Amino acid sequence: MNTSPRVAVVIPSYKVIHSILGVLAEIGPEVSRIYVVDDCCPDGSGDLVEKSCNDARIMVIRHRENQGVGGAVMTGYRAAIADGMDVIVKLDGDGQMDPGLIPFFVSPILDGEADYTKGNRFFDLAEIGAMPKIRLLGNATLSFMTKISSGYWDLFDPTNGYTAIHRDVLRHLPLNKISRRYFFETDMLFRLNILRAVVVDIPMKARYGEEVSNLEISRVIGEFFVKHCRNFAKRIFYSYYLRGMSIASIELPLGVAMFLFGSIFGSCQWMNSISSGQASSAGTVMLSALPVIVGLQLILAFLGHDIRSVPSKPFHLLKRNRYLDAHASGVQDAK
Repeated sequence: MNTSPRVAVVIPSYKVIHSILGVLAEIGPEVSRIYVVDDCCPDGSGDLVEKSCNDARIMVIRHRENQGVGGAVMTGYRAAIADGMDVIVKLDGDGQMDPGLIPFFVSPILDGEADYTKGNRFFDLAEIGAMPKIRLLGNATLSFMTKISSGYWDLFDPTNGYTAIHRDVLRHLPLNKISRRYFFETDMLFRLNILRAVVVDIPMKARYGEEVSNLEISRVIGEFFVKHCRNFAKRIFYSYYLRGMSIASIELPLGVAMFLFGSIFGSCQWMNSISSGQASSAGTVMLSALPVIVGLQLILAFLGHDIRSVPSKPFHLLKRNRYLDAHASGVQDAK
């Protein structure tokens, strides 16, 4: 009986006919199945793969309507789960991701160190120069927003789509609710945090050729900001009020209330002072400044707690241990 872990690769395919065959050729023997999801590609990338590749591991899945990169990945995920794959790697077909790194993405998951691994092109500072400056700035901005909304403060490079995930974690994610477009990568992190899954960065080099990215950060940053705010609010509610409470549950609302009161009250008094020409009293100044200072300290204390609360115990091992404990208990009862 072969008990070795089965690794699958999901490749969303849309306007990548000039590079996808090269990507497929580089995928090593450690991969058991390859799912190429033709997301209603106008260039017929699915047909190209079927005609040009004889690799028995490859399965082409077609969408009748374009569902976006997130929708294509979700389709591949469902197929991999149905086929009993243990670890599923998401790889783009544009040639920017080196398939030779697949073992490095899979190993932390199989070794029980992570539930989800994610590429980080910023790990080596010497490699950052290869990234276009506007993309670098956009990624830095999106990265900061992702840290706040997802709760994974130790991660970077949120738009990097080179990822791997354990099957048991994937099965507990609401795949039908995850964003279908470019936000799906950061939305995945939000959903993973709700599960308390462990996410680990994997250093990788950026490979940039003549391909043109379909993601224009200047166009999506406003949309991403709104969605990040929504996910942040949901995460705070789920983690600090619905699922459990701690001192941080009090620090955040109290800190925000005091900071806003001090800021608004102080601004009103400052404008009144300007219009009347009379200086505010020392008591008025203290009544404005003290809530701002104390409120800011409480907010910083909450952030410190949130940063220390990054998940550290892999979810798929906890689920497996609970199953084994329940099974062992059943065996003992039977005896």
